[in-house]
Amino acid sequence: MTSSSNRSLKSFKALSFDVYATLVDWETGIYNALSPLNERLASTHPSKNNKRALLQLYTRLEGELEHKHPDMRYNTLLRLVYRGIADELGVTDAVNSDAMDKEMEVFGESVGIWPAFPDTVDALRTLGKYYKLIILSNVNNENIERTRTGPLQSTPFSAVYTAQEIGSYKPDLRNFEYMIEHAKGDLGVEKADFLHTAQALKHDHVPAKKAGLASCWIQRGGDEAVIGGKLSDFGEDELDLAFSFKTLGDMAEAVEKAFQD
Repeated sequence: MTSSSNRSLKSFKALSFDVYATLVDWETGIYNALSPLNERLASTHPSKNNKRALLQLYTRLEGELEHKHPDMRYNTLLRLVYRGIADELGVTDAVNSDAMDKEMEVFGESVGIWPAFPDTVDALRTLGKYYKLIILSNVNNENIERTRTGPLQSTPFSAVYTAQEIGSYKPDLRNFEYMIEHAKGDLGVEKADFLHTAQALKHDHVPAKKAGLASCWIQRGGDEAVIGGKLSDFGEDELDLAFSFKTLGDMAEAVEKAFQD
């Protein structure tokens, strides 16, 4: 663990989470869901079986569409991402339009089955003994519920706030302002009570600082992670990481130790 905070982990009352990349292994989920396009690529194509290249393409197109269509339902947005990837890879014409429409639909519905990281569920159960657990996610209500009851094994959360109900996608500051306002009314959680816990620096930690929230970086892939940027991408005035852990499991161990001391 690293910490730049003079606060103890015991001083917080609520953890707000990004889900996909922090709790759920979105890289594996997306890469597997892109397999129909990957399989159509010629063996000489630079993106053939190239997980990082395909995920970077996905991330760029997803970000562009989220910015262009902030109120679009996430399933629908993912369908457009899939079509955009197929177009850029040059494999759109390899199947007829009906087959492509079906693949786009399956891709858009895949979110709910993306796998949790191996440490996630046990860590959440530990953290839930000490904090209110809150979700702030860029997906729609249906998919977050499928994830919560599926890969997250019905881990209890005190509140769930999604892009669908907010009408914008992180890193838009409105998402954080919405959560802060509603958590105060719904749960009695004040801004100072939050520790926002996430992997993506760009999508979560930069706006969390702007919103006045303390934050905890779950590094997962560290600077090798496809989403969220590297530490070197941001200035000192853009980030204020109160705590940092390699995994959520590491955080849970530190929290349990802090509360037992």
